[in-house]
Amino acid sequence: MAAHKTTALPLALAYAALIVYASLYPFADWRDQGIAPWAYLAAPWPKYWTGFDLAVNVVGYIPFGFLAGLTVLRTNAALAVPGAILRATLAGVAISFAMETLQSYLPDRVPSNVDLSLNSAGALIGAVLAAGLERLGVIAHWHTARSKWFVEEPRGALVLIALWPIALLFPAAVTFGLGQVFERLEASISELLMDTPFIDWMPVRQFELEPLVPGVELLCVMLGALVPCLLGFFVVRAVARRALLLSMTLLAGIAASALSAALSYGPPHAWSWLSLPVQVGIVAAVVLGVPLLWAPRRVCGVLLILALVVHLSLLNQAPESAYFAQTLATWEQGRFIRFNGLAQWVGWLWPFATLGYVVLALSRRGGQS
Repeated sequence: MAAHKTTALPLALAYAALIVYASLYPFADWRDQGIAPWAYLAAPWPKYWTGFDLAVNVVGYIPFGFLAGLTVLRTNAALAVPGAILRATLAGVAISFAMETLQSYLPDRVPSNVDLSLNSAGALIGAVLAAGLERLGVIAHWHTARSKWFVEEPRGALVLIALWPIALLFPAAVTFGLGQVFERLEASISELLMDTPFIDWMPVRQFELEPLVPGVELLCVMLGALVPCLLGFFVVRAVARRALLLSMTLLAGIAASALSAALSYGPPHAWSWLSLPVQVGIVAAVVLGVPLLWAPRRVCGVLLILALVVHLSLLNQAPESAYFAQTLATWEQGRFIRFNGLAQWVGWLWPFATLGYVVLALSRRGGQS
């Protein structure tokens, strides 16, 4: 089996970064307790624990083990399957050991040898699953199907498309409105420069940000739904496959938005976000997306850049409502603090990463259709 470039590698790196963020958030009040940071390895079984905690520690590392296993198998063709499983598992063990050790310096975290063992077991399960699918030929079949479905080097786009539903899990002021960072960025910079001469260098707004009117909200929803679809069209040529991707992408976005609302407000309010402007915006995205099924790749890329620029411009001219700010406080300070590490930064940075990816792709010769 020849070695291949694989989408699993960037996905494994992205998942590892999310593990680091979720394990060490909020990165504050670091202190030395005067004991070895690995002293937890000899600690007895914890007095208080729940089955949910045990399951989360296993399940949380299965995706990393799976992606790491795929990466080793697809990039080291000469390596035997047991060796690939061992390498992927050791990668998971190393990350878990580093996280538990660093948690010794955080007052809000308790390092645990049980967590280390369960994380390692999750990485092993994921690696074994990857190896099993490889032996059954499922991975090779996926690679063949990917070659038929996508243009050469689609990994960046596929990673971004896979991350889009995750980004939507963090509550957005406007449905599909990723990248609304202007107000928070302005406040953060002002706080950083406070009591320094540089505060006078900050541009002063001559007007207050106004809430989006329904028509502009509709436009933002439509553009936010079209962007991942256009990204898919950028790496898929066949019309029928683009049509399938259009429907699957929009369904994934709707499902992620419903899950986010259910987590924020409770299951009875899972569809409370589906207002009339949102409904019309989704329908408009479908109406505009269907003719674009036949658009050349370069046209899709240019339209994607235009849609992103307009979307970000409109979205960042609107303030976060007080009700939305209260929702964010629930996520950032309450029981959703772990989800914060998983989705918040992805939601903020996803549009800008997509913009950079498409600009770079179009600048290459491969951007020609």
